[in-house]
Amino acid sequence: MSEIILGLSAYYHDSAAAILKDGEIIAAAHEERFTRKKHDSSFPINATKYVLNEAGASLDDLTAISFYDKPYIKFERLLETYHGFAPKGLTSFLSAMPVWVKEKLFMRKMLKDELSKIGQLNKKQFLFPEHHLSHAASAFYPSPYEEAAIVTVDGVGEWATTTIAHGRGNEIEILRQLDFPHSLGLLYSAFTYYCGFKVNSGEYKLMGLAPYGNSDDGHTRKWKQIILDEFVDIREDGSLLLNMDYFNFATGLTMCCEDKWEKLFGIQRRESESQLSQPYMDLALAIQQVTEDIVFRLTDTAEKLTGCEYLVMAGGVALNCVSNGKLLRRGTFKDIWIQPAAGDAGGSVGAAYAAWHIWKKEQRKVIPGQDSMKGAYLGPEFHFSDMERTARKYNASYEKYSDFGRLCSDVAELLTQGNILGWFQGRMEYGPRALGNRSIIGDPRHPEMQKKLNLKIKYREGFRPFAPSVLEEDILDYFDLDRPTPYMLLVAPVQESRRNTLPENYDQLPMYERLYHLRSDIPAITHVDYSARIQSVNKDTNGKYWKLIKAFKDKTGYGLVVNTSFNVRGEPIVCTPEDAYICFMRTEMDYLVMGEYLFKKSDQPVWKGDDDWRSRYELD
Repeated sequence: MSEIILGLSAYYHDSAAAILKDGEIIAAAHEERFTRKKHDSSFPINATKYVLNEAGASLDDLTAISFYDKPYIKFERLLETYHGFAPKGLTSFLSAMPVWVKEKLFMRKMLKDELSKIGQLNKKQFLFPEHHLSHAASAFYPSPYEEAAIVTVDGVGEWATTTIAHGRGNEIEILRQLDFPHSLGLLYSAFTYYCGFKVNSGEYKLMGLAPYGNSDDGHTRKWKQIILDEFVDIREDGSLLLNMDYFNFATGLTMCCEDKWEKLFGIQRRESESQLSQPYMDLALAIQQVTEDIVFRLTDTAEKLTGCEYLVMAGGVALNCVSNGKLLRRGTFKDIWIQPAAGDAGGSVGAAYAAWHIWKKEQRKVIPGQDSMKGAYLGPEFHFSDMERTARKYNASYEKYSDFGRLCSDVAELLTQGNILGWFQGRMEYGPRALGNRSIIGDPRHPEMQKKLNLKIKYREGFRPFAPSVLEEDILDYFDLDRPTPYMLLVAPVQESRRNTLPENYDQLPMYERLYHLRSDIPAITHVDYSARIQSVNKDTNGKYWKLIKAFKDKTGYGLVVNTSFNVRGEPIVCTPEDAYICFMRTEMDYLVMGEYLFKKSDQPVWKGDDDWRSRYELD
C-alpha cells in the first residue's frame, strides 16, 4: 500500500499544499491561484483538494499530515519578545493574543476542522517540523545532490531567522542558527517598506530598483556605511545583530522607526506609488550590497563547516536572484540549487519531505544532475473541453490547430510583428515564477517591448525588468552563464558582444532615460546594469515551450523570448482557462494561446466584464 504524505503551509502568507506518494512529489499549489487573492494566508482548502485529487487519494488514505512550523514555539517567541520589549508593543500584544489564545495555539484542532470540510478525517498522524527545517528539507531533499551545505534565510520562523545545515543522504543536521529579532530578511523588508513598497511582496521590486543606484555616488557609499555603523553589526561568519533602536517590527505595527531613519538618511519614507527619485535608488543599492555581503559570509561559513562542494538554499531571501547569481560566480561551490518555491509556500513541500525522510526514515533516490521538482510544473492541468467551455461562456472566437508545430510557427511570426501573447499550457507552475505554462511572452529584440509590457499589459511601474526564457542549449550565446537555470533564480550578465555602448553621462541621466536606452540587441530583457534574470528551457522538461522558442529562433535567429507571469499587477498568476481569458480581455494583449487554441483580440466580442477589477487587486 502506498505511503501518502500531505504537506501544508498556512496562516502567515502564501498558503500552499503539496503531496508526496512513496516519496515522489505528485502535486503542489498555492491557495492564491484558486481564490484569486494574492498571498492568500487562509487554510489552503482548494489547494488541498487539488493535490489529493491529483494523487488519487482521500484523507483516509494519508499516512501523515505535516504542517510547516511549530505553533507552540512561535507563541513562546511572541511572549518572550513582548516581555523583553515591555512596555513597548502593548497595542500589538493586545491585538495578537486573542487570535493565538482562541485559535493558533490549537493548531492541530484548526487543521482537523478545516480538513473535515473536505471529507472524513479519521485518526491521523499530525507532524510539526520547525519552520526552518521545512525550508531546509525543501531545499535539500529534492535537490540533485547526495550531500550539500544548506542555508536558509528569511524573516522569521519560530525563533530562527537563518540556519546553516548539512544534508547527507536522508539526514539533515542543523549546525548554526540565528534567532529573532536579528534577521537579514526583516532588515531587507524594512528597506522595502521605507522605499514605499509592500512588505512580503515588494522585496523583488527593491532588488529590481537597486541597479538604478549609482555605486560611485556619495549617497550610496555614505548610506551603506550608515547601515553598517548604525543598523547592523555583521560578524565574519555572516551572523548579525540588529540595533533594535531603529526597528519597530518586533512589537509594533510598522517595520522601522521612521523619524530616526529620516534623521540618518535625510529623506522621508517614500509614499506608495509616488515618484521614484535617485536617493531611493541609491538606498536600494546600498541595502542590496549589504545583503550580498551577508549572504556571501553565510555561505562561506557553510562551506567551512560542511566541507561540501554543493550548496542548496531556501527561505524568502533565496529569491534574491541578483545575490544568487553573484554567489555562483564567486565559485565557493561547484554548483547551487535553490528551491523554486523558496518562500513560505515551499514550506508545504519541505514539511512533506521532512516527514518522509526524517519521520519515516526513508532513503533518498538521487539522480545526479536532475532534481525532483519536475520543472515546478506541479499545478492543475486543463483539458481541451475546459478551454472550449470557456470560449462558449464568453462567445469567444478562436482558431483550433491540429498541428502544434504549425501553431508554434504562426505564434512565432506574430511575436516578430511585435504582438504580445498569453501562453497557457499544461500544468500550472509552483512557486512565484511563471516558467512557460502560465506566461505572457514577447519579442526580446523589440525596443518598446519592456515599456509596453509594464504599462499596457501588467499595469505596473515602468522600471521593473523582464526575464528571458532561453533554449537551454543556447544560454552561452546570450549570457555569461555556463549552466542551466530552469527556475529563473539566477541573474547573469548579458554577453559583452551583444551590448551597445552607453553615453558617458549614462549614470546621471533620469531613470526612464536610462531605462529606455537600447543597451543590447535584446533590449527588452537587458536590465540597466547589463544583467538578466534567466530561465533556461529544456526540451524534455517543457517540450511545448521549447518548440515555441525554437520556432521563434528558426524565424529570427534568436533562441529566446521575453517571459513574464500571466497576470496583472496585484493578481495571482492565472490558474484556469477562464482566468486566462479574463486577464487577456482586460489587458492590451494581442493574442491568447490556450493549448492548441489561438484567440485573436480583435476577433473577440466587446468585453463587458467588471469595470472595477483594478481596485479588486491590492497593489503589490
